[in-house]
Amino acid sequence: MLDIIHDAGWPIWPLLAISVLALALVIERALALRRARVLPEGLLVEAQGLARRPELAADWLQRLERHSPLGQVLAAGLRYRHATRAEAIAALEDAGRQVAHELQRHLGGLGTIAAVAPLMGLFGTVIGMIEIFSAWSPTGSDPTQLARGISIALYNTALGILVAIPAVIFQRWYRSLVADYVLAMESAAKRLLDSLPAARRSSSEAP
Repeated sequence: MLDIIHDAGWPIWPLLAISVLALALVIERALALRRARVLPEGLLVEAQGLARRPELAADWLQRLERHSPLGQVLAAGLRYRHATRAEAIAALEDAGRQVAHELQRHLGGLGTIAAVAPLMGLFGTVIGMIEIFSAWSPTGSDPTQLARGISIALYNTALGILVAIPAVIFQRWYRSLVADYVLAMESAAKRLLDSLPAARRSSSEAP
């Protein structure tokens, strides 16, 4: 491995740095976007039970809000359980936007790495080509410098592509996962809204 890094020249170091960053982002999002963490089982039923209580302690709502992204949305609805249906909907939508933004955190960075890595590999290729042309002269060429230029060009191109491919795959997979979670939270928010006292009262008063 050390021999490859040596043969690839100095352009390989920025590529190695962003490959480590990409791996860190992939692992962080894998832990943050676990379904059990985002959409815990039974949390909606618990929130619906809380909605039927005449009074709710503030610490209950704070604990629910800190519990998970779904809990953050449901807690926003419970805070407006005695408000009008429109106010409760607005609170749920605001909380949903915040949660969706939080779930998408770092995905832009992963997409940037996927786009930049091949360009960095291409930059290394150009440096290798410069080494190759520097090895040529009218009286002959230096085989050692020629071989080094080829190594720099090929290793950097390969690593740039190698970093970009998994970064694209994981970025798109996580975006799809977030979209599924947002839809599930919208469904849960609607079911909670229908169980809120103010929402039920608004529905019964509607003509």
